[in-house]
Amino acid sequence: MPGLWRTRDEVAPIWPGTNHHLGSTWSEESTNFAVWAPEATAAYLCLFADDGTETRHRLTERSLGIWHGALPGIEPGQRYGYRLAGPWAPDQGLRFNPQKVLLDPYARAISGELVQDPAIFGYTLGAPTVRDFQDSAGKVPLSVVVDNGFDWGEDQPMRRRWRDTVIYELHVKGMTRLHDRVPEELRGTYAGLATPTVTDYLRDLGVTAVELLPIHQFVTEPAVAARGLTNYWGYNSIGFFAPHAAYSSSGDRGQQVTEFKAMVKAFHDAGLEVILDVVYNHTAEAGVTGPTLCFRGLDDKIYHRVPPGPAGEGFHDRYWDVTGCGNTVDASHPFALRMILDSLRYWVTEMHVDGFRFDLLSALTRTGRAVDMRSHLLVAIGQDPVLRHVKLIAEPWDASTDGYRVGEFPPPWIEWNDQFRDEIRDFWNGRSSGIRDVATRIAGSSDLYADDGRSPYASVNLVTAHDGFTVRDLVSYDHKHNEANGEGNQDGSDNNRSWNHGVEGETDDQRIVALRRRQAANLMATLCLSNGVPMITAGDERGRTQRGNNNAYCQDNEISWIDWRPDDAWLDVYEVTKVALRLRREHPALRQRHFFEGRPTIRGGPKDLAWLHPSGREMTGDDWHDHALTTLGMFVSGAPLRSPGPRGEQQVDSSFAMYFNSGPRAVPVVIPENDWVQTGEVVLSTDPKLPVGTPVKAGDLIRLGGRSVVVMQET
Repeated sequence: MPGLWRTRDEVAPIWPGTNHHLGSTWSEESTNFAVWAPEATAAYLCLFADDGTETRHRLTERSLGIWHGALPGIEPGQRYGYRLAGPWAPDQGLRFNPQKVLLDPYARAISGELVQDPAIFGYTLGAPTVRDFQDSAGKVPLSVVVDNGFDWGEDQPMRRRWRDTVIYELHVKGMTRLHDRVPEELRGTYAGLATPTVTDYLRDLGVTAVELLPIHQFVTEPAVAARGLTNYWGYNSIGFFAPHAAYSSSGDRGQQVTEFKAMVKAFHDAGLEVILDVVYNHTAEAGVTGPTLCFRGLDDKIYHRVPPGPAGEGFHDRYWDVTGCGNTVDASHPFALRMILDSLRYWVTEMHVDGFRFDLLSALTRTGRAVDMRSHLLVAIGQDPVLRHVKLIAEPWDASTDGYRVGEFPPPWIEWNDQFRDEIRDFWNGRSSGIRDVATRIAGSSDLYADDGRSPYASVNLVTAHDGFTVRDLVSYDHKHNEANGEGNQDGSDNNRSWNHGVEGETDDQRIVALRRRQAANLMATLCLSNGVPMITAGDERGRTQRGNNNAYCQDNEISWIDWRPDDAWLDVYEVTKVALRLRREHPALRQRHFFEGRPTIRGGPKDLAWLHPSGREMTGDDWHDHALTTLGMFVSGAPLRSPGPRGEQQVDSSFAMYFNSGPRAVPVVIPENDWVQTGEVVLSTDPKLPVGTPVKAGDLIRLGGRSVVVMQET
């Protein structure tokens, strides 16, 4: 066929190699290459020199659907790709095209950028069923041979308990790109994150784990690139074993792997765990009209598909998509399942990460089309001797109507709790229908997690995340302002549950600014003191703004980067957050393993939890249905705790009284008379008239300021 690429002689013989380890496996004697492509008729290993010269080697061995071979004389840093020959039959899920250089799905490192060019597509633009004959070499990134050697020293898994964990969600680049105390050449990189400037800040704040937005190698979608923007968040993965090369300060020929490992080691040395946000639910190849970069050219059947219609039409027209990104990986497909599990184990055993947060996990739990809590992936992870012991966080929904599964994932999974987010926001915005729902969330969401034997820490509590408003924007904007994204402000959620407090956006009105800052502090204090696992979005503790953009996925600029200058930081919010996390860390009464039961832990003792009416009595059934009630009191007993210590000993802690007033006016509050706690003092406050250190005693009448949080500790 005219224009079709043809083989040429190899410059060196290729050895048979083995199919035991997918990807490239380097040794001093030879490098083994193995790639899954069971329906290909021929496979070619393509080596690329620095000047772009390509040398092709035909792989002659195929075992169990895997093409393999070994080459001597290959050095770490060698760039390579694959070309696969085979049927072009899109209606059957076969899209082989030897004109397209394909990434190794198991590549440990990836070099180069994706060039937006017609050659990156396997079909002729405008005719998606017609094979394209343009060569994609030079337009697509390449895989890299890596030497996995690294001196980990004494580094070991930390395995911190969930109830002792505080998560800080951050972006590798955005965290340090504008940080003046990080060396300029390291800003926005793995090495920049590893500096004491960052690790000391996080430890001092009181977090225990970082959750990194996607660091698997990703590319920008053609439609985003056409608007002159880039994919900033990284939810468009194409290399599930490769750390994103653009975050490396040292190079993209394997140096990114070493730099990532050094970052993890530095975090561990600082007592911080590393959790990765992983995106296995779809790939960067998008819908059937997307580019051919890797999987599509190896085995297009890893994607869920729309079944053909009565006339056999429709199979090639689109994939079945519950991710909103054009395709959905079928985790029941043998190769897809193996790749996901191998990738997870690699990041744990070789890269020493401590856990994963799974983006749109419901999409990966499908058996056929139905969400299944006994799906292949969940069962495999649950029995895996490596993976079942790491931190596993589900985003318990996908882009479909039936994918919302909050409260349903089995152990050992814990879940992002969007009901906590929404109800805490509504409470502080004055839009909740009373205090019943917010009390349930603060106490650990037992309605979601207690019925199947899970604990309060099954709930990852959050008030913001990377997608949506920051805390500062949550109290500064009524509406999203996403014009910079180039989509006519149509992208991003309209369900923000936000309140601008009188003026849209930034203002010089100091009365409004003071109220916003107090409301931000209220949100952060409530988050940090609620039962469950708190997750802070990077910069929220200091008032980071995205100028009202609630979908900054394509804003690789000052809209997304943290501004570390002190002149605009909300340092009062920082101090409240830091105090709340210190109280949580020092007092197990504020991070309990068991759900509260509302009864004494020992005979004659106080209830482990009592809900307090402002009048000084316990809440009644009628109180819980009083929609006008905006003040919630909560007594938490530490004498003793329900959970024993590590050697079975009884644990005793301070007792606490916490009051949350979302109303605009001050409320008289009576400190209840009781037989167990007589005196205390204010240890956290967003009410200027009840500062930290204020003494209190049983029977006192205090005035709790409007829109404020006050925490009192037994003395």
